[in-house]
Amino acid sequence: MFRAQWIFELAPGMSSGGLETVPCARGPGVKAIDTKGKQELAKEEKARELFLKAVEQEQNGALYEAIKFYRLAMQLVPDIEFKITYTWSPEGDGVGKSYIEDGDDDGKMADLLSYFQQQLALQESSVKLCQPDLDVSQTHISVLPMEVLMYIFRWVVSSDLDLRSLEQLSLVCRGFYICARDPEIWRQACLRVWGRSCNKLVPYTSWREMFLERPRVRFDGVYISKTTYIRQGEQSLDGFYRAWHQVEYYRYMRFFPDGQVMMLTTPEDPQSIVPRLRTKNPRTDAILLGHYRLSQDTDNQTKVFAVLMKKKEEKPIDYHKYRYFRRVSVQETEHSFHVGLQLCSSGRQRFNKLVWIHHSCNITYKSTGETAVSAFDIDKMYTPLFFARVKSFTAFSEKPL
Repeated sequence: MFRAQWIFELAPGMSSGGLETVPCARGPGVKAIDTKGKQELAKEEKARELFLKAVEQEQNGALYEAIKFYRLAMQLVPDIEFKITYTWSPEGDGVGKSYIEDGDDDGKMADLLSYFQQQLALQESSVKLCQPDLDVSQTHISVLPMEVLMYIFRWVVSSDLDLRSLEQLSLVCRGFYICARDPEIWRQACLRVWGRSCNKLVPYTSWREMFLERPRVRFDGVYISKTTYIRQGEQSLDGFYRAWHQVEYYRYMRFFPDGQVMMLTTPEDPQSIVPRLRTKNPRTDAILLGHYRLSQDTDNQTKVFAVLMKKKEEKPIDYHKYRYFRRVSVQETEHSFHVGLQLCSSGRQRFNKLVWIHHSCNITYKSTGETAVSAFDIDKMYTPLFFARVKSFTAFSEKPL
């Protein structure tokens, strides 16, 4: 307290009573304080200058020089990184080599796509959509015209609608980010999934939002359910005990963007079955092939209806077998299975659950054209199917989008 009052009395123009007096010379303590403050400001200004120079060297690719300037700046002021903010200067050379200080972060744009497009608009017309970080002797992808780049992006999406790979490709640079947000790509993807029922965007704001938010089945994997139950066996010959069997089997369903669907019921585990479901013509006799459609009711619940049939195989007629016997004519029938499922989301994943709501078998007699329908009771034996992503399904592209 005494020291503070003493410094106040030594201030110019002030006396001990607080009245203004004739200016007098400062004491040695005040001069030391002013000198120390000026030194701190000069040191911080020097550190700021070195830090900005390091940022510029890093942008130009001179990482060794940038590290040297970063080290010098932090030796002067250890927390200089948190005392300065910087952005690209629109008045610079257009490539992002010059920086200006900007302490207001509130003006940063929330929409990243609009921000990147604005940055490209501020650059010179000669600057390409993307540029190599280092000098390369081979032709860089940025040399390709925009039409060729977009055609490459359609191959990435492919006819399997692998939009996950498109999102990963957008992380390469801001130019690829802009290409991956092309509305035409997402519009065609929506048309492949919903057809004519998605002509209008309402209530969505973009085609990408529609594809991500609107309920749909997933194509980059398999829906799998596992059913387990206990069955009573036959009594032993001596009658002392009766065996019990634990029965376990799986159901697999895979959907394709063109409306086709496959379903297989088998006791084999997913490690052996999933690789066989990669193509539309699997080498499995018990598989059912058919088509599906999406239906959205008034209660905003999306349902999947599918009609499946067993794969047809033409067996050659063995005439020698019926050479000396009269062949008994068997009435030919055709079996088709009608399936109804409700599409749900569980946990963090979206549209990854299918709940059974209907299952029936239609038997059609070809000679008379009559059809007999046998409906199955949906009980605990029909466990829900959960989605499992399979990376190998989208590892190759057969056709572009």
